[in-house]
Amino acid sequence: MNKPKIIIVCGPTATGKSDLAVSIAKKIGGEIISADSRQIYKGLDIGSGKITKEEMKDVPHYMLDVVSAKSTFTVAQFKKKGEKIIQDILKRGKVPIIAGGTGFYIDALVNGITYPEVKPNKKLRKELEEKSLEELQSILKKKDKKRYDVIDLDNKVRLVRAIEIIETLGKVPAPIREEKYDPIFIGLDYSDEILKERIHDRLLKRMKQGMKKEVEDLHKSGISWKRLESLGLEYRYLALFLQNKISKEEMLSELETKIWQFAKRQRTWFRRNKKIFWHNTLEINFIQKQIDSFLKK
Repeated sequence: MNKPKIIIVCGPTATGKSDLAVSIAKKIGGEIISADSRQIYKGLDIGSGKITKEEMKDVPHYMLDVVSAKSTFTVAQFKKKGEKIIQDILKRGKVPIIAGGTGFYIDALVNGITYPEVKPNKKLRKELEEKSLEELQSILKKKDKKRYDVIDLDNKVRLVRAIEIIETLGKVPAPIREEKYDPIFIGLDYSDEILKERIHDRLLKRMKQGMKKEVEDLHKSGISWKRLESLGLEYRYLALFLQNKISKEEMLSELETKIWQFAKRQRTWFRRNKKIFWHNTLEINFIQKQIDSFLKK
């Protein structure tokens, strides 16, 4: 029996994945599932690069604004919800398109990778949360170098959760695979020089769009500085700036460097997948032909 066809648009940050996914969806009757670990949260809009209603161009999008930023959301929860959405899209004769840069989420959903569900260990979490970012990075590096190489090293929540799983199970769990779909992976990337330029321009654009106010408003809504810092990248460095812990110049400089380092880790994750066809957004016509051919098979 033929497996259902799905399309994945993936790659490092600032490569234009959301726009490409919408363009593909408009041409083939697709619906989009976001695979971004921060766009899951309500209110994390500008800083996470969440697509706007206007940019969606009437294409249905899922897995955006799922939970409060005060909560945490696991890969197991993402997989469970995502699978239900895929089945619903397929039942209606549409094509599921998964778009995003969180490789952990994409692997879980597309390749059916199941990780043992580990309940939160409050005592361990409290101990880990009291440690510095650098201490958590060091612990994870010693315990699971592979996970360390691809995780968002500025995201304290993810570091704590990764260590919690390892400590609870006594070892790094071996994932179980159950491949339910016939996927085509479209990867977007650019040269280092161009990607750095895109990251720089996007950061300045987001600042003009009101990213600072977004973080201020999140804090006013009851989200602690500690929680904002734990969300990593834009939220971490803007929270530090708003607490007067770093200057505006330091915030912008350090943030741009950290985003670039994060993009390189995303590359490391995705480049392991030899099924990905790599392009840039200038090749959209070729990408569309490739997808048309895939869907006709």
